[in-house]
Order: sequence, then structure tokens, then C-alpha cells
Amino acid sequence: MWAGKVEHLHSCPRAFLPMGAFEALTLIKGEGIEGDRYRAGTGFYSDRPEEGRQVTLFEIETLVALERDYGIRMAPADHRRNITTRGAPLNHLVGKVFRVGDVVLEGTRLSTPCRHIEQITGQEVFTPMLHRSGLHARILTGGVVRVGDVMTGE
Repeated sequence: MWAGKVEHLHSCPRAFLPMGAFEALTLIKGEGIEGDRYRAGTGFYSDRPEEGRQVTLFEIETLVALERDYGIRMAPADHRRNITTRGAPLNHLVGKVFRVGDVVLEGTRLSTPCRHIEQITGQEVFTPMLHRSGLHARILTGGVVRVGDVMTGE
């Protein structure tokens, strides 16, 4: 068993808009996040729909490592993922079912870094973020996720 925590929540209604910070997000089973660009079909990769892209997660530990190892300073909104976690082993959750508060997710694949983040931040983050760019997940049981929620899994 492991336990983690939700540190930050972000979403935005359309591609290229800044990510908005939220205290809570509503996750819709089998669809995505209420009000988010990918559920609405206005996301940057919306021409390539994939059920496993309903919500994205990112480790705050990666932000610490990027600054420590590469001098790259990024805010939690800059990675453009929805849920920033602490203490959750995201790279090991592909194919696994886990809880975030009352919501149940299934990790579908690791995220890949995108050049869009480089455009937004003005920093070369593609290579340093390889294999540490977060997790895509499918929403198995919807509900509200809040900052501070506990994450658990096996």
C-alpha cells in the first residue's frame, strides 16, 4: 500500500489558455473534468481522442527535481496537468486502479512531455521531463476531488 496527497488542482476551458487553479474539480465517470478543455474537445490534442486521457496527474517531486538537477523553475500550473500529487508513485500506476479522495481512477499510460510546455514557460523542459511527465488516467468512479485529498493504492 502507498498513500499520497493532492497538492494542487488545475484546469482550463480551451487550449493555449492559462491553467486555472481550483480548490476542487468535478470528475465525470468515463468523460473527464467538468469545464476542462479535453472533456469539451477543445484541448491541444483533441483530434486524437483517447479514453485514457480523462484526467492527468503530475508529481510535485518532479518540480523539485527539475529545479535541483537542471535549474528549471516551474509553478504547478506550468506542467499543464490537472492533479499535482505528493507521495504518489505515478510511474508505477499504469494499469493500476487507485483512489483520489472518493474518486476511483485507472492509470492508462505515462504522459509524454510536450513542446507546448516549452512554448508557454520559455524553458527547455522536454528532455528533463522524459519519463517524469505524469500519468494519464481513466475515471472509473466520478466525484469531486479536493486539494488535500488523500490518494491510496496498492
